[in-house]
Amino acid sequence: MLMINTLAGLLILTSLCVIAMKTAKKSAIFYALQSLVLVLLFLCLAGEMQAHELYMWSIGAFITKVVLVPAILIYATKKLNESATPSGLNAVWLIPITALIVVLCYWVVSPINLPLAESLKPVLSVSLGHFLLGLVCIVSQRNILKQVFGYCLMENGSHLTLALLANKAPELVEIGIATDALFAVIIMVLLVNKIYLKINTLDAKELTGLKG
Repeated sequence: MLMINTLAGLLILTSLCVIAMKTAKKSAIFYALQSLVLVLLFLCLAGEMQAHELYMWSIGAFITKVVLVPAILIYATKKLNESATPSGLNAVWLIPITALIVVLCYWVVSPINLPLAESLKPVLSVSLGHFLLGLVCIVSQRNILKQVFGYCLMENGSHLTLALLANKAPELVEIGIATDALFAVIIMVLLVNKIYLKINTLDAKELTGLKG
């Protein structure tokens, strides 16, 4: 159980790194690292909760989240110039904001009776916290490519929540979630590329006009 809670803590740390990095390429590397931690969490949960379906979940998560999604995002950075794009929120504010999110989510989860071990509630609070961390990433970043990572963080959080609360779901459910996330990232990267070609910048503040 200590290993599971430790890995959950690493998820928070890697989320901070994903948001705080100045370039999307570095964020993609830390996202791959976070996804690897998520895979290890699935493996630990599979043994702890006797949910053998999670072993298959870990394989699917490794292929899509650790390999494919970061590769797509890193490839996208090769065609986009991020050097002139402001970074957005000062990284100093991320630590207190993240701490507040984790405490708030744990406070929400604590009084709820759930069909899982009491000691796994911190992990559930971390999974719920990733929805808010993803939102923080989206609204705090001026780099529109980095805003895509907000969705990725939210998706990792939903994946972990599902593993905790519906770990007996068939592998087809996990495959559907993973492929949906993969195609969503592909579509968002294509949109970012279209925007960059149109306005020659990744700065979200430059998106001030809508033309039909």
